[in-house]
Order: sequence, then C-alpha cells, then structure tokens
Amino acid sequence: MSIVTSDLSLVKRTTRHFDDAVAEARQQLAGQGFGILSEIDVSAAMKKRLNINYPRTLILGACNPPFAHQALSAVPDIVVLLPCNVVVRENDAGEVEIAAINTNMMGQMIQHPAIMEVAREVDLRLRRVLDAV
Repeated sequence: MSIVTSDLSLVKRTTRHFDDAVAEARQQLAGQGFGILSEIDVSAAMKKRLNINYPRTLILGACNPPFAHQALSAVPDIVVLLPCNVVVRENDAGEVEIAAINTNMMGQMIQHPAIMEVAREVDLRLRRVLDAV
C-alpha cells in the first residue's frame, strides 16, 4: 500500500493488527535513529475525559536527537513543532493506518535552509518507517 501525502501528514494503511503495527513502528523508528519521548493513548483519554468511544489511536512522540539538535541550533522556536508525531490508528472502516507529520511542511513554513535540510532528511526516514510497517 502506498503512502498518501497531504500538507500535514504522510499516511499509509497496513494489513497488520493494531498492536503489531505499534510494535513494528517502534522497531522501525529505532532503526532510523528515533527514540520515543512520549506516548499518548488518544482513545483512552477520550474515554476517560469525555466518555467517548474513539477508535484506537496511539501517538508516538518520536525524536532523532542529531536532527533535533541541528534544527534547534538553527531556529530555537522550532521546539514548538517537536517531537515528530507518528500515529498508529484505526480508521472508521476498522483498518489500521500509520501516519506521520509531513516534516516538509515545517521546512516550507519556516523557510530556513538548515530547517529545510533537516525536514527533507527526516521526511525520508519517516517514509522508510511507514513503508516498513
């Protein structure tokens, strides 16, 4: 299945079970130099705070320290756009998708040569992750 790109995200459907997709996403992120700084279970939060049954959705706050350092050194305010979120979710049809932030959007938004370079490299790595899941 191919990656669908929008202004905000990269999205790919997978035939994996949700838990298997999460495990594979973690493994592939690590293989591309990303650590997981945070994890948010959106469906559990919606249930707890609003008593809403929301499709399974897990946000992994992924960070590649060398790229983060490069970006922060060039434009300190980019910190508000970090970490790079990678999401494993069930869509309305019950299919599992993996999605990631479109980092090229950050490069276009900030218009700084160093940020554009980091955005391109992180985009390539996130696409590798999505391709493998």
